[in-house]
Amino acid sequence: MDKKTIGWINGGLGILAFSGSLPATKVAVQVMSPLFLTSARAVIAAMLAAVCLVVFRAARPEKRDLVSLILVALGVVVGFPLLSAMALQHINSVHSIVFTGLLPISTAVCASLLGEKHPPRLFWLFSGLGGSCIVIYALTQGFAVSPVGDLLMLAAIAVCGFGYAEGARLSRRLGGWQVICWALLVASPVMLVLGLMTQPADFSVIGWPAWLSLGYVSLFSMLIGFMFWYRGLAMGGIAAVGQLQLLQPFLALILAACLLKEPIGGAVVGVMIAIVACVAGAKRFAS
Repeated sequence: MDKKTIGWINGGLGILAFSGSLPATKVAVQVMSPLFLTSARAVIAAMLAAVCLVVFRAARPEKRDLVSLILVALGVVVGFPLLSAMALQHINSVHSIVFTGLLPISTAVCASLLGEKHPPRLFWLFSGLGGSCIVIYALTQGFAVSPVGDLLMLAAIAVCGFGYAEGARLSRRLGGWQVICWALLVASPVMLVLGLMTQPADFSVIGWPAWLSLGYVSLFSMLIGFMFWYRGLAMGGIAAVGQLQLLQPFLALILAACLLKEPIGGAVVGVMIAIVACVAGAKRFAS
């Protein structure tokens, strides 16, 4: 099995882990503040990350890696979790999930800005078509009703794409799982203080669905998913493997419908079918 194929497999496993993030976040923010949820998931994941680093005797990053680790933390440990949690206070998870289809474009653009190899024009054409489908969906399905939620999701996608691209670059030197583990540790002091400052006054009001959701986003969304994802991006190419993110909404929509009983209209299905076609085209011309 060649390196690029292994990269696509790892990227796919990462997407599977990420797919439940927004539905789980929607459940949690109904009883937890976005600030507490973001800090709690980061602290829990950081404790697990510390264990991994000690058990597997991971090499310490060099001083030159510190800035990159801070940028990764700002993008995927703080930025996306916080902004998406804030957005989900205004919109439902089905609506927010469609925006995740913009992540491949955000990741590819950030990778190009960071000096990665530029994909050919046909790659950008298919990526742009996929992104356009999502923008049209947002404009026709209630942007005027909740512009705050939509704009927060767009901001979340932007910072997440940057975190993905920077983390993938750094993983070539440190390793995929090491990058997210060290980024979590870098952010943990601030996240711990923030968590203590924003903790609920009464934990008894938080039911088991919210605790399970916190556990999911801490373990899978914040740690395990990134272990596979960064390795996949580093091995298969940031822009190429990044297109797998366009498939994430499908899995997330299934979870939202099954767990949250949120309706999935024909427009969502149509957009998702169009996105799959764009994924196939972008993958074909990624190299």
